[in-house]
Amino acid sequence: SGRVPTNITILPLPPKSPELNPVENLWHFMRENWLSNRIFKSYDDIVDHCCDAWRKLESQPWRIMSIGRKPWANGF
Repeated sequence: SGRVPTNITILPLPPKSPELNPVENLWHFMRENWLSNRIFKSYDDIVDHCCDAWRKLESQPWRIMSIGRKPWANGF
């Protein structure tokens, strides 16, 4: 049950590899497009802006798919 099939090779990931984490790529997109270059008034203001950015992204599933599909990751 815990055996790896012979046609699959397990490769250890580097300890710090955010570019391999799709969620990090989504946050990067949101920071660059909706959350950067602003001054927040309070913690609640930060949370409100993050929630608004998440809702914008959530309403664009095609964008989520394009951010998650990296050409180098799909070439195997």
